[in-house]
Amino acid sequence: MTGNREAPGAEAHRSAVRSLLRLWPFVRPARGRMLAGVVMAVFASAMSLVIPLALKWTVDGPIADHDPHGVWLGGLAILVLGVLEAGLFGLRRLLVARPLAQVEATMRDTLYRHLQRLPVAFHDRWASGQLLSRATTDLMLLRIFLAFALTFLVVNGLTIVTGFVILLLQRWTLGLVLLAPVIPLVILCRSFEARYSLAARTAQDQVGDLTTVVEESVLGIRVIKGFGQHRGQQRAFAALSGRVRATELHKARLLGSLWAVIMILPEVAIGAALVLGVREVADGGLTAGALVAFLSTALALRWPVESIGFLLALSNEAATATDRYFEVLDVPVPRDACASGGARVPEGARVSAGAPVSESAAVAESAAVAESSPATESVAAAMGDAPVRMGVLASEGAPTAGDAPAPRDTPAVRSASVPVSAPEAEAVVGGGLRLEGVEFRYPDAAPDAPPVLRGVDLHIRPGETMALVGATGSGKTTLTALIPRLHEATAGRITLDGLDIATLPRARLRELVAVAFEEPTLFSASVGENVLMGGAAAGPAELERALAVAQADGFVHALPQGTATQVGEQGLSLSGGQRQRLALARAVVGDPRFLILDDPLSALDVHTEAQVERALREVLATTTALVVAHRPSTVLLADRVALLSEGRIAAVGTHHQLLRDNREYAWLMSAPEGGREPHEDRQEGDDRP
Repeated sequence: MTGNREAPGAEAHRSAVRSLLRLWPFVRPARGRMLAGVVMAVFASAMSLVIPLALKWTVDGPIADHDPHGVWLGGLAILVLGVLEAGLFGLRRLLVARPLAQVEATMRDTLYRHLQRLPVAFHDRWASGQLLSRATTDLMLLRIFLAFALTFLVVNGLTIVTGFVILLLQRWTLGLVLLAPVIPLVILCRSFEARYSLAARTAQDQVGDLTTVVEESVLGIRVIKGFGQHRGQQRAFAALSGRVRATELHKARLLGSLWAVIMILPEVAIGAALVLGVREVADGGLTAGALVAFLSTALALRWPVESIGFLLALSNEAATATDRYFEVLDVPVPRDACASGGARVPEGARVSAGAPVSESAAVAESAAVAESSPATESVAAAMGDAPVRMGVLASEGAPTAGDAPAPRDTPAVRSASVPVSAPEAEAVVGGGLRLEGVEFRYPDAAPDAPPVLRGVDLHIRPGETMALVGATGSGKTTLTALIPRLHEATAGRITLDGLDIATLPRARLRELVAVAFEEPTLFSASVGENVLMGGAAAGPAELERALAVAQADGFVHALPQGTATQVGEQGLSLSGGQRQRLALARAVVGDPRFLILDDPLSALDVHTEAQVERALREVLATTTALVVAHRPSTVLLADRVALLSEGRIAAVGTHHQLLRDNREYAWLMSAPEGGREPHEDRQEGDDRP
């Protein structure tokens, strides 16, 4: 999946200028230096227009008068002007390099922050390669545009206008000859812009798809090699790479055609002016120096005119890169996620872009930081707390619920690391985890598809552990994702200790709820950093306790650098059971008030599983927990069991009660893992309908 793409027709008629204006909130902190750079470039270009006047003086004066000293003076003047021109262009580049690097860093930081706050449903729809290409290739194109194309569109435009004024003042008849190609060039450029914009957008989307293929191939290299599919992957990559190549060649043909016409027409006009000028010199109506100055000025305008095609191409690629960037930034973030901190988008971005009240305004804070700090500080700020944000995502799972039978004596709910606010303390009375009439359907599901969950009612009392059991496709994982609001319930409500989770800021909600997923995700960081993502206030003591609970302390301390050992990308240097134990340790390190475990022991051998279960009982005794279970050994950790069947809570009771009274539950506990009930036609696969 590559995310939302607009129809080609809409892209072709989009205004590149309107798209590029959306960059202003990011560029605003660097406007002073950029303006100074434009002024320097204008003065440098002015030098190239003054040189022909110096030539005119030299030809009509010292050369005509056979004055050697005057010739040397004229040559020195031309040399000084040339050095000034080169020096000003060099100084301009030095002046704008740092602020534009900061603009790029700020935009990348803003995009990263925004991605961290977008809901899981967004990441389900978008391919990671498309997001990666927007944060790398597209931002590089924007930096090149701001550093080069934008400046020289202004400078070359002013140079062309000023140059033609000088030409008309020198000899208006010859000047009109050089102006003749302007109208056909304008028509050609407008046609080129529409066609090139469409080709540029196609190429950038295809590069995003290609990035996705490379990323997936690297992450899935074990599967590819294990099944001998490297040749098939090569063919798929070659096919996609061929499409990118064809699109780039199409762009090259468009640009080549434009450049050929842009170069031919002015050359023809200069040739015609030269013939007419020589005739006027021969007739005595024009001096040789004036003709040399005229032609030198015309030649000085060659590069500004010929660069139009190249600059238009860069501008259109930058416009499509801007559109792609804001496609992500315009996706609304949940209101409480916006309020919980992070980058905001500047008001200007919303006004000029017409974007929704979303993260299309994620720049104000980042741009303000950019004005007072170097680029490296912005990036360091983003990456410095990245593990914390990634940890939030990594622990973003969620329980599900339904009604529960009679209470049992359990310890009071407590949390050493998560303080209880006054409203929460009041709400604890009759608390625990409740799901009332919860319904959920995926946003991309067919309109006539039934909800994945419907009418789910469940109550897990404070300090109680509830096991959630169901066949494959019954909605267990989807239900758990609703509790930390990785997905939003379509209907009904979920409460924690009497507080509706819809009223809690996500940051607070995920302090209260910790999750261990069935598929553990580790990051390219140390073992300790991966585990401590689960508890912002946790330290070495909590780390050791969590490793002991997960029975991970033995293998962790045997690693070359203990908890400081880098686990590598996706933690693939560890076994599946080791990764799962670290994910479990991450879930319990913060001593959460609510704990969601999605089949956390599936990759463990029976001996390690028994050890983990013994240690886990101590944790479960002091928290309210929902445990997705497939095996009787995991079910026995719970005080009660809820059976989820076809998106509903079909039964709640103890393990032994349900074994005796519920045929479906008894069959699930005795059938091979992942099996289906013989009398039911269930869909296999994930929880989606």
